[in-house]
Formats: sequence, C-alpha cells, structure tokens
Amino acid sequence: MTAVPRDLWRPSSGCDEGCLPAAGEVPTVPVARRVLRLVAALGMLLAGIAVVLLLAVLPTRERQALVSGWARATARAFGVRLVVRGRLPRRRALLVANHVSWLDILAVLAVAPTRMVAKREIRSWPVVGLLAAVAGTVFVDRSRPLALPTTVGRVADALRAGRSVAVFPEGTTWCAGNGATDCRPGGGFRPATFQAAIDAGSPVVPLRLSYRCEATGSTTTAAAFLGADTLLRSVARVVAARELVVSVTIAGALHPARDADRRLLARAAESAVHLLPATGALAPARLRPVPTVTPVVPLSTPVADRDLDLAA
Repeated sequence: MTAVPRDLWRPSSGCDEGCLPAAGEVPTVPVARRVLRLVAALGMLLAGIAVVLLLAVLPTRERQALVSGWARATARAFGVRLVVRGRLPRRRALLVANHVSWLDILAVLAVAPTRMVAKREIRSWPVVGLLAAVAGTVFVDRSRPLALPTTVGRVADALRAGRSVAVFPEGTTWCAGNGATDCRPGGGFRPATFQAAIDAGSPVVPLRLSYRCEATGSTTTAAAFLGADTLLRSVARVVAARELVVSVTIAGALHPARDADRRLLARAAESAVHLLPATGALAPARLRPVPTVTPVVPLSTPVADRDLDLAA
C-alpha cells in the first residue's frame, strides 16, 4: 500500500478500501439484532443529553462515574465490549492514544472521564456534536494553523485546573492492521499538545487502543473509520460485527521536566503506544524524560481485565 504525502496541518493515513475486512471475514449478527443495536445506541446518545445536564450539579467523583458508565453502556449498545488493562494515575494527566475509530472516544471516556480534543467538524454531528460541546471538548480548526497556540493554551489551562485531557496526536484515524506500517500517518505523533503537559507540569499517559473479533480470535479493522469511509458505513459494520472487543492498554506515565522538549516527549509517547502489546504481559518501567536524553519506552504492569477525533 502506498503512503500518502505528509500534510503538516491535515495529516492523513495511507489507508484505503483494502484495509477494511473483506466480505465474510468478520462474523455478523442477524439483521434484527443490528436494528436493536442501532435503536439502543440512539437511545444512549439521547440519554447523553440528560447526562450532560446532570454533570453541572454532581460532585466530581459522581460526575466521573456517570460519564464512564454512560460511555461504557453506549459502546455496549453498539455491540462492543470494553476491556481495560493497566491503571491510570490518580492525578490529572494528558492522555494520548492511537486513533482507529469514532469508537475510540467512547473507549477513552469509559476509562477516564475527561475533556477531549477533537476536530471542529465533530461539532456539526447530530447529537454527538452537541454532547461534545457541552462536555467541554476542545475543538481544533485544521484550516487555521495559526490558532494552534490558543488550542494548546486551552489544554494547558484545563490541566492546571485539575481536569484530564485526552488527545489523538496522530491527527487522523488509520486501520492499525497487522503489518500495515505504510498506513501510519506521516509525521507520527504531533508534538504541539505535548507542550500543554510541559507547561502545566502534567504527566503524559500513553494509551493503546486495539480491536479484535472474539468470534475469530484475531484483530480486525471492522471498527476502523477511514478517510474514504462514511460514518454511516462505519456504524453499519460495527453493529453488524459479532463479538467485537475494544481493548485499552494503559502505559506508565511520562513525567516531563519543566524544560522538556515536546518533540522528544511525543516520540517517547508514540513509542510506548505502538510497542505496547494488545494482549499479554507488560514489563514495568518508569521514565522522566529530559531534553538531552532519549528515553526508554515506559510500560506499566497490567491489572486483571475489566469489563477524540483529531489533534494537531
């Protein structure tokens, strides 16, 4: 597969139709069950409006539990089961993850009720856009690169205020299929938002998101939301898939020094995300990156399994 040229402000992957599952590759559920899943998912999205209204009056712990429960239940309504490995730090952090699907947002919110950084286009999505805006999402306007420092400042302000923020620093979705190295977005993790963590003195926590079909026991790109794809087609594949599982693997936190280099920090986080296995044991290690030292990839010890769109 041929990788597309790198665009500084509009990153893109090398994915195309060939990255999606072939007909019959992923076991499916009956049509009646797909319809029930769509109805249940729409109900959960509408219930999200009530969730947003409650957030303003609930204490922090109850608010986080409500958001996490809603995100987990919404993913389940789509027919997706969530598995979490690892443990987040107790303090606020900048969460950075690879980006495969619109489902990534639900997976991250289920693990860590947090503010998201997303592309401006999501603001116009029915229901979802309203929920994202009311929930305090930091929207990125990719057509205005000069506004990027303002976005970074908003992320830093949220971290200083004690709010965790999640970002997908690859800047776009890609299939994350086995051996699909040419599909990875050019330029890797964009370093801009890492400056917010440095400015706020906040740890950076890498997350690896992976999707598999338990019916076949293998990874799948059924949930991938690619550039040439439409949201409706992607949703249709998800609700049709049998036993789709999204795994969130949490690495050990990176603690940048005050004079840390954001590019070095971005590379360290990217290495952690892409070297983390989707399953299996992780070796414990921790790291405090500084500008002059190339860090070792930080990994955390997993715990037992428990049942954004873009940033510059």
